[in-house]
Amino acid sequence: MRRLLDRVTGAIPMYKLVVIGLAAITALAFVLSFAGQLSRSPLELVASLLVAIAATSGSGWIAARLAKRQPHPESSIITGLLIFMIMEPTIEPVALGGIALSGVVASASKYLIAVRGRHVFNPAATGTFIIGIAGIAFPVWWIGTPYLQPVIIIGALLVLYRTQRLAMGVVFAGLAGVISVSASLLGGSSLEAALGFAFLSSALFFFAGFMLSEPLTLPPRLWQQLVVAGIAALVFAVPFNSGLTNKYLLALLAANLVAFAFGQRRGIRLSFVGKQQVGPSTFELAFQPARPVRFSPGQYMELTIPHRRADFRGTRRYFSISSAPSDDGPITFAITVPSKSSSFKQALLDLEPGAIVHGTGVGGDFFLPKDVSQPLLLVAGGIGITPFASQLAHATARGEKRDVVVAYATSSTGDLPYAAMLERSGARVVLYSPEAPATMPPGWQYGGSGRVTGERLANAIPDLALRRAYVSGPPALVTDLRSALRSQGAKKVHSDYFSGY
Repeated sequence: MRRLLDRVTGAIPMYKLVVIGLAAITALAFVLSFAGQLSRSPLELVASLLVAIAATSGSGWIAARLAKRQPHPESSIITGLLIFMIMEPTIEPVALGGIALSGVVASASKYLIAVRGRHVFNPAATGTFIIGIAGIAFPVWWIGTPYLQPVIIIGALLVLYRTQRLAMGVVFAGLAGVISVSASLLGGSSLEAALGFAFLSSALFFFAGFMLSEPLTLPPRLWQQLVVAGIAALVFAVPFNSGLTNKYLLALLAANLVAFAFGQRRGIRLSFVGKQQVGPSTFELAFQPARPVRFSPGQYMELTIPHRRADFRGTRRYFSISSAPSDDGPITFAITVPSKSSSFKQALLDLEPGAIVHGTGVGGDFFLPKDVSQPLLLVAGGIGITPFASQLAHATARGEKRDVVVAYATSSTGDLPYAAMLERSGARVVLYSPEAPATMPPGWQYGGSGRVTGERLANAIPDLALRRAYVSGPPALVTDLRSALRSQGAKKVHSDYFSGY
């Protein structure tokens, strides 16, 4: 099942997965409306949808141009769909104008309610909150309808799984559900009615999967995301009269504010330095940040590369940072370029020195233990070596003496990316590749060709069960080796993968 999820979600970029999920919910809403199972008429749905999408797309393009930034059409469409699902569907001209204004405010908030290039609040929540207070149109979250819940739940799970925020979603839904059911029971409702209201007739799952998970308004660390989820759940589910507008919006905006306090509080502006080929089809790209960027070895950054004729994979992508943290040095990323490359990777390779690229944030919890005496096994598949490159370079620079074995699986022959760094680190390396290298550094061994299994790893690394294991690479490899390592006795296995890379 996990392999299937990895294959499905990994083939679709995150923003497009969200668009597809919201489009599926919209399509079902129209079917239910035509069948008389939805209290909103098809005409109200059509009018509200068209106005919301047109407003966010048009104002998003204008706002980006005024800010001298490249427009991001997918983001505008997502914002429009969210506004459509929050605001009361209508055919009344004044209320439609309110929906349009929600879209304009949402687009403007991405640039005006921002600190050093990073927006603070979820744009759709900002737009609907302000227009709701004005009383022009009303955020009723009509999407919390029982017949829509199956598609909403599937879409929310896919988005949360794809973005590796499933734990955050579970914490929010669980805590909000418990509070809501308890409050209903204390108010005299039956258990059946309380459960139905909390999980079928509210926007709980939609909120968790499509609103709270918005990547630009989340903190970088898992524990921080869980704190934010808990705060959102309390405001979402505790019964009170805000006196302003729908408390679901208050829950999200409060969570956004806490998340902003945790996270990178400015946009990341990077100047392209240059690239070098480090493997047969692997390139390392270096960028100089305008200001020092705080990150820990093993974390990733989302890069935005606007370019003409962007393909299905879009203009944003996550990359593990391959360089060690530095106050003044460049930040590096590595990419593998297949024969049929995405337009995004081609745009990266075509960058000229001095070109400006924007990062939207740093995140991830793929860290080595602070206890340097703990023996480690680092399993890398292909480009999955990049977080380990950052970690081992950092450890070497700090003079840490760690007991590290690196199992490195590659499908190509020729130069091995980051081989020099691995040698400097002093790690023992077990290499799995189609052919044995002509020479290898002392302490390295050739593990053979073909698929890497738990048995092969255990044979090459007899003390595998005593080591804390880390796995990084393509989703299918990570899923297989995580289970394989556990079957060989590894008790702690941490994983990182490049879904949709």
